[in-house]
Amino acid sequence: MAAPQDSGPTGPGRATERILAWATSEDDVLGERAQALQDDGTATDAAFGDDVDGAQLERADRAALRRVDGLRTELEDVTEVEYRQLRLENVVLVGVYSGGASGAEDAENSLRELAALAETAGARVLDGMLQRRPNPDPATYVGRGKAEELAAIVKELGADTVIADSELSPSQRRALEDQVKVKVIDRTAVILDIFSQHATSREGKAQVELAQLEYLLPRLRGWGESMSRQAGGQVGGQGAGMGSRGPGETKIELDRRRIHTRMARLRKQIKGFGPARQAKRANRDRFEVPGVAIVGYTNAGKSSLLNRITGAGVLVENALFATLDATVRRSSTPDGREFTIADTVGFVRNLPHQLVEAFRSTFEEVAESDVVVHVVDASHPDPAAQIATVRDVLGETGARSIPEVVVFNKADLISDDERLVLRGLQPDAVFASARTGEGVDAILARIAELLPRPEVAVSLLVPFDRGDIIAMLHDRFEVLREAYEEAGTRVDAKVTEAALAQLAEFRVEPAA
Repeated sequence: MAAPQDSGPTGPGRATERILAWATSEDDVLGERAQALQDDGTATDAAFGDDVDGAQLERADRAALRRVDGLRTELEDVTEVEYRQLRLENVVLVGVYSGGASGAEDAENSLRELAALAETAGARVLDGMLQRRPNPDPATYVGRGKAEELAAIVKELGADTVIADSELSPSQRRALEDQVKVKVIDRTAVILDIFSQHATSREGKAQVELAQLEYLLPRLRGWGESMSRQAGGQVGGQGAGMGSRGPGETKIELDRRRIHTRMARLRKQIKGFGPARQAKRANRDRFEVPGVAIVGYTNAGKSSLLNRITGAGVLVENALFATLDATVRRSSTPDGREFTIADTVGFVRNLPHQLVEAFRSTFEEVAESDVVVHVVDASHPDPAAQIATVRDVLGETGARSIPEVVVFNKADLISDDERLVLRGLQPDAVFASARTGEGVDAILARIAELLPRPEVAVSLLVPFDRGDIIAMLHDRFEVLREAYEEAGTRVDAKVTEAALAQLAEFRVEPAA
């Protein structure tokens, strides 16, 4: 508000009077406004209280809501809700291979497997592209020309993501993203995503998180402020003054440090699960119960076979990596010997090294077993590659020397000619079907042949009131002959060295 003009004489005293007069006039105006607001019932008191903190907009203007057009997100049709919830990510696959016709066939099978992995992770595959070259391009994985062609395909199909069939370096991923203008991930990221979806137990979640962090650590990226630095020390030494502060720790370095800290905690947590597994294993060892582990390629039907043999009721799903946590159940051979059988995580070609390390505790069930049941999908287009992949992973876990039973599962889906081809691939294999029950008895018979047998022959005379000893001999050892005498039950059996002390009081001379 402008001060009122004064036409009177000027001077120091007169100037002061003008200023005071202007202030009084200003107070009068504010007082009149307050009185008007009181009359309208819009002010609380004449002194304004908390309603006015200085000259500002009218209360009605301050309290009003302004509508901004174009921001409405209300759905017109309720079916759009379902679409949003079930919307799948549209992806395009890309791979690189070398070699001739055999290399192209292997690359096609690998790309089909990648498509199945992407669908399991929650994506919809729109297209796939393979390029033949001796080695992946170190800059863009597929080369500049193919990257431009891939960008055109992505734009034409409206894809959201490009998935590479092998692990990309951080620089390859960034360069390819700059070319195709959409998100780029690799096979390892897809497998880790599936594992994170299927992990249920505390140990499984910790193992998956550790693998994800190991994969993420060298691939951290920063944009804008996330690359800024904190204030560092003085470059020029003590007393150098302003302008000499050197670069400190960047935000991305802080993230790396947090990831290292979290990984150390996860390793400690996973290590803490070890004693519980060791206690269970020690209990089985104390009772000398042999162990069998079911291994195989993912989606080969391992859980279905476990359910067929033991009635375990384990989750069975036509999906990759439906089982992550080892499940142990008890079963028995046709001659009555008991053993434990464990279902383990499935394998896949190019299994990320991070997962092999993180799930090493789960693979302990395989390494500590007495027999390995290697399940192969008989209906798969390349069962030989499945067998080679599984055996490679078994070698990494130190279980390659364990006796192996190869089982071609899903035998009901193949023809007789295909059986002949598979028989040539693995002559001593067992053909089975978890769905129809075919071959289950043959599997149990092969397990009984390979399980370690007691080697010490003993003759025992067990009183009739010690039926627990007779039951233990039948459950854990091999009973050769059993006869009833006046003093008790005479048993000829084969037992282990560890059981001799427990049976010492019942030992007698062998019958003539």
